[in-house]
Amino acid sequence: MRRSLLAHAWCRELARRLATHDMLKMLIPASHVAVQCTFFEKSRDYNWLVKMHQDLSIPVAERVDDEGLGPWSVKDGSLFVRPPADVLAQLIAVRVHLDPCTERDGPLRVVPGSHRFGRLTPESSIALRQDGQELACTMAAGSALVMHPLLLHASSKADGDGQRRVLHFLFGPRALPHGLQWPTCGDVNGNA
Repeated sequence: MRRSLLAHAWCRELARRLATHDMLKMLIPASHVAVQCTFFEKSRDYNWLVKMHQDLSIPVAERVDDEGLGPWSVKDGSLFVRPPADVLAQLIAVRVHLDPCTERDGPLRVVPGSHRFGRLTPESSIALRQDGQELACTMAAGSALVMHPLLLHASSKADGDGQRRVLHFLFGPRALPHGLQWPTCGDVNGNA
């Protein structure tokens, strides 16, 4: 897994193309900017599972002292914080599949509509998962899956021979509250 791909010009250009794509621009607000791109790879050699969860942390440029923020963490040398739920509700993730992803490749599994309930407690996550229908997101190579990071999601280990490589882009509003700032990501965010 690599989290800082927006440092590369090719990745910033792909983010720009995604945000302006005829089908995706209806789902990504024009005021949003790409704030992160993470590369995931799953195969027999790089096999892992992810328990059902919501994505609750965002990358930021620097720490801000505010009681409404936290906990703070560092992942792959980048600073992350858990912002208020209203910030998380504005985010859009676009997962670009570089390879086909079948049931045997450990696809993303989601609980449709679960993002509408905001930040969930462990108990409410379990209840939604039991009450809802879990959906496996099998994908063709070159396809994109658009989701809210608050959507409950997980993935199993792969048991096939293929590989599943994904570029996971995160788009958010240009300005953040509480004095937070996105990391500098070159021209994607309007910076030099």
